Amino acid sequence: MGNAYHRAVHPDTFPGPDFEPTFDPLLGAPNRKVRVSNVTKEEMVSAKLPLEDRDYCADVLLKYRACRTRVFPFLYKCHHERHEYLTCEYEDYVLRMKEFERLEEKY
Repeated sequence: MGNAYHRAVHPDTFPGPDFEPTFDPLLGAPNRKVRVSNVTKEEMVSAKLPLEDRDYCADVLLKYRACRTRVFPFLYKCHHERHEYLTCEYEDYVLRMKEFERLEEKY
């Protein structure tokens, strides 16, 4: 099964993209920087990004979409942008899981 199944069956143990940490963000990592999105909410709204794509990788997604629009129908030319976007999404996922584990360890 996948993430959607686990999130539907066990929503309390699987954080979603809209999960907000309920603890001090510097707990256990005093030198950690606060994450800031590179794209404003107005830019995301004007680009008509769906809510599930409005995350810390939105700037990379916008570059990827612009490339797809520019080179259509030769979408294979955007493989670097696609890889960059998928890598960003994976790193964001890993960071969210680490944050969730830190929250679980606290309690």
